[in-house]
Amino acid sequence: MCGSQIAARGNGNPIQGSTPVWQSPTSSVAGEASVSGVVLDSSGAIVPDAKVSLTAVGGSRLLTVTSGVNGEFTFEKIGSGSYVVMVEATGFDPLASAEFVLGAQESYRMPRIALSVATAVTQVTVRPTEEIAAEQIRAEEKQRLIGFIPNFYTSYIHDAAPLTAKQKFSLAIHDTFDPVPLMGIAFTAGVEQANNSFPGYGQGARGYAERFGARFVDGRTSDFFSHAVFPSLLHQDPRYFYQGTGSFKSRLFHAVSFAFVTRSDSGRTVPNYSYLLGDMASAGLSNLYYPRANRGASLVFTNAAIGLAGRMGVSIIREFFSKRLTTNVPDDGKP
Repeated sequence: MCGSQIAARGNGNPIQGSTPVWQSPTSSVAGEASVSGVVLDSSGAIVPDAKVSLTAVGGSRLLTVTSGVNGEFTFEKIGSGSYVVMVEATGFDPLASAEFVLGAQESYRMPRIALSVATAVTQVTVRPTEEIAAEQIRAEEKQRLIGFIPNFYTSYIHDAAPLTAKQKFSLAIHDTFDPVPLMGIAFTAGVEQANNSFPGYGQGARGYAERFGARFVDGRTSDFFSHAVFPSLLHQDPRYFYQGTGSFKSRLFHAVSFAFVTRSDSGRTVPNYSYLLGDMASAGLSNLYYPRANRGASLVFTNAAIGLAGRMGVSIIREFFSKRLTTNVPDDGKP
């Protein structure tokens, strides 16, 4: 028996052409009719190895063959009746023919069978902005200069997701009560003690404690007002967005200007009222705990100016040095 003629299991009828696979051994398809055709694609190219099935209308799938190297297929020894041909091939959409009726000894040639290329299905996962922002915050909270000093408020992701008010307060609390700044405050208080700055505090342990407390409250209230309270009220982003490219002049301007302009939650560039009001509010509170001789408008504007100058200096460090010195910086703008 040649390779193109295989006896059908159960009734001994041979099937010519493509190799058939019986789907229902109990189906009775014996007869003298035949069905043939060629599987092509929409451009007219042949499609070999397509799965071609013959199904009786109102019944089950009877026979399945595979199209040959020239796209051809044949069903032989088919009984009369109404049929449909189904064609499936990898990379193409399935195709079902129109219903056709076979006579008892008819040789039916299928009209052109042209398969369409399967439509690519692209799955897009839409994540809530708040969830993306939370992921980016977790990455930022691992950023430390030389592995030690907090660098939480530098975003190396230019198009970072905006923060919710809750996230702004959470990040501010994490930054405000980080233990590392306490060391800087302790050192500054010691220098002031040695220089007898704000002599109204006096000397000794009490004088040092009052200087330490004043510096602690200055820094913590300034950070909290400018990083959480006013950014939430004014819908502004408290983070510095690293530029990293361009000329030295453009990067310097970007860094210095951060003291005066910032990004809104909607992505627009707006006056940095959050930092200005935060510094002023913190400086105003300093009148409650500085020595009486040092209180007044001069103290408020001096502390506000110090805060502004400090912010510009920190921004320059962030722009030109921080990325090389910071641990856990995201690669390619991804957290």
